[in-house]
Amino acid sequence: MLSYVIDDDFKLALPRPRLDSAPLFAIIDQERDDIGRFLPWANGLKTEAEEAAFLRSVNDHFGREESMNLVLWYRDEPVGMISFNHFRPSDESGDIGYWLKQAVRGHGLMHRAVKAMCQIGFEEYGVNKVIIRAAVDNAPSNAVAKKAGFHHDGTHRAGEKLADGFHDENEYSLLRSEWLQMNRKV
Repeated sequence: MLSYVIDDDFKLALPRPRLDSAPLFAIIDQERDDIGRFLPWANGLKTEAEEAAFLRSVNDHFGREESMNLVLWYRDEPVGMISFNHFRPSDESGDIGYWLKQAVRGHGLMHRAVKAMCQIGFEEYGVNKVIIRAAVDNAPSNAVAKKAGFHHDGTHRAGEKLADGFHDENEYSLLRSEWLQMNRKV
């Protein structure tokens, strides 16, 4: 498996559709109400075959350098995903999205995954800005962005359409220069 190792227990890996679709779909299916609250695609994903097709499509996008979706592996078990949903060459940016299984939340995994994605984005893909967008009422996602040192750029009124209607959306960003400053070796 092609992976980015964070530590002995935690890594990010390119999806293997045939092998990863069943465990990822099981999480989504079991936690559909929770995941689907802020990620409406979860409510439309009905079968393991659909998840496998999604994973194949994101691998195709990765091959064309349009996006990068990675499976979060914690203690040898898939527990969620994180992605650069889009790379925008016009302004050298990439926006991050993520979801995580309830049982492993609150242990700093997503914070560490976001930091790893920033390193990949800034060092490997040469982006100048990494963006995170989160519904104002999605407190955990907003907390991840803040803890990772992202700047709150503003709030888009009715900026995100979720299953229950439009929600205001916070936008956060981290610039390469800020990331370098935060990660400067002393």
